[in-house]
Amino acid sequence: MEMTWQNCYSPKRYGDDRMPADARSVYERDYDRIIFSSAFRRLQNKTQVFPLPERVFVHNRLTHSLEVVSVGRSLGMIVGEAIADLPALQGDESARDFYRNQLKSVISAACLAHDLGNPAFGHSGEEAISKYFLDRANDSGFRAAFSAGEWEDLTHFEGNANALRLLSRQFKGRLSGGLQITYTTLASILKYPCESLGRDKSKGKHRSKYGFFKDDQAVFEKIVQELPLLKDSDKPLAYFRHPFVYLVEAADDICYSIIDYEDAHRLGILSFEEVREDFMEILEADPRTDQARLRRNLEHLREDKNESVAYLRAKVINTLVQACADAFLSQQDLILKSQFSGSLIDSLDPYRKALAIIEKKSIGRIYNHDSVMKIELAGFKIMSGLIEDFVEAALLPKDQRQKRHQKVLGLIPNQYRFTDEERPYQKVMCILDFVSGMTDNYALELYRNLRGISVPGI
Repeated sequence: MEMTWQNCYSPKRYGDDRMPADARSVYERDYDRIIFSSAFRRLQNKTQVFPLPERVFVHNRLTHSLEVVSVGRSLGMIVGEAIADLPALQGDESARDFYRNQLKSVISAACLAHDLGNPAFGHSGEEAISKYFLDRANDSGFRAAFSAGEWEDLTHFEGNANALRLLSRQFKGRLSGGLQITYTTLASILKYPCESLGRDKSKGKHRSKYGFFKDDQAVFEKIVQELPLLKDSDKPLAYFRHPFVYLVEAADDICYSIIDYEDAHRLGILSFEEVREDFMEILEADPRTDQARLRRNLEHLREDKNESVAYLRAKVINTLVQACADAFLSQQDLILKSQFSGSLIDSLDPYRKALAIIEKKSIGRIYNHDSVMKIELAGFKIMSGLIEDFVEAALLPKDQRQKRHQKVLGLIPNQYRFTDEERPYQKVMCILDFVSGMTDNYALELYRNLRGISVPGI
């Protein structure tokens, strides 16, 4: 079925066929369910980029997610209003209402959920999980316990796939369908709608990573049955992106590229002069920006450099939101036909040079700053140790487990527990559900406890 603006959304929920009458729309309910979830609350103690200092406020995963929501809502509003006025939608009041009033809620909910699957310590946590299994690739007995697809999941653990799992999985003692989110919102977080065996950067950005674990393939298949995503490949299973993914991705791209810069200034990593210069290069290329008013306001703020940077950051974000919305609308036919490659922010020619400078400095001086590298290295060590302890205990036959193994497994909360009859992959996924959901602080404390570095209550 060909995708159109009228059939690319659905109010149906995964795991719940009811359509309850409520003052809130189903998409607003998605947002509320995510923001009240324990997985979302845990983001407040997960590092975004910088360790969390005592005296200077920088962003964590939760504040980052809320800011992405704000940007995503704006993108949804601008794009939704424009799509509602398309000639093809005239006479279809239901579709026009969705784009005018509900698209912003879909994008907001998806933005809220986009980082839910990231483990403690971010990409270092992902790497630590993957490396444990990569290091055992030559252990033929261990490797033989997993299929090719399962092994690819474990050796390339992916936070994006884990987000879909958290939203949809029925954990022990919980309701069917997880948070019972609409198919529309679930499709909007699938940046990489393919299985792990389908990862192939040469095939396009939509396959540079993967979007679901083998254990959750049935969920993915339900989404693509409900919404007419275009199939890219049967074996390995891969589809092209849903159009709304580009808006969620743009919101994330805008926030982490610009807000990390602001944090770096607050921490003294980047000077005020260079941050101002790099932000001004974007604003000076924006025909919508009132340059005289901009400079007057900066003159009023000259004595407070932090506030000056915050003002420039707000103006830059507004510029990039408008530009990304324009890019989406100008490319809407290609996006709808799954023929648009790349990302919206990469298509902004007037700002390409300035954004490239920001990206280069971010990689060279922010992401490789001593404080960032130290927490990444510490996080890698912590997560590696936890994975080793729990996976070793889980995969030992029951009659070979020593008391220490039994005690380690006894620390796993009921919702993540497995039976000894389950396959090795299913046991490991339960362990990963537990470990990847930990906050930085909890993972650190548990690691210290298991290594005897600290003892609870002492």
